[in-house]
Amino acid sequence: MAYKVWISGQLYEKEDAKVSVYDHGLLYGDGVFEGMRSYGGKVFRMQEHLDRLWNSAKAIWLTIPMTKEAMANAVNETLKVNGIQDGYIRLVVTRGAGTLGLDPNRTSDPQVIIITDLISLYPAEFYENGLEIVTVSVIRNHPAALSPRIKSLNYLNNILAKIEGLQANCVEALMLNHKGEIA
Repeated sequence: MAYKVWISGQLYEKEDAKVSVYDHGLLYGDGVFEGMRSYGGKVFRMQEHLDRLWNSAKAIWLTIPMTKEAMANAVNETLKVNGIQDGYIRLVVTRGAGTLGLDPNRTSDPQVIIITDLISLYPAEFYENGLEIVTVSVIRNHPAALSPRIKSLNYLNNILAKIEGLQANCVEALMLNHKGEIA
């Protein structure tokens, strides 16, 4: 089934869902996201997830151009249109398209993206037998540099940790913080 993606008030076929190449979310990781799950067509702890999304946006001085109620309605609409009962929802808010350069005041309206899809993180055997992990050399971002409470679009340290884990033939990587503690 070809799922539809909700972008700033409109539903698009997955293949036609696009943002500008000048979007600061793409160019600079300037935006926030939230991942949620639905079970039986109901989103698990939606209000808590929306609160966290709004808090992340506030922390980077990004105004989400809709209310939490409107976003909840859009999430439910997107799930329904796609016929998803048990699935994954990815909310993304970017600063919007702008000029080259870091100035957030030179961007257009923020973009809100809602993706709903099915997700299977691991094969069934991992749930039954467990899986191997490895402690990697990549550390979690220092909280003085970027608050871990902000779910920003910049996930590069997580991606590098994943790559290092995969190179060690492990599907998951364990990251430490700057103190050497499990992050």
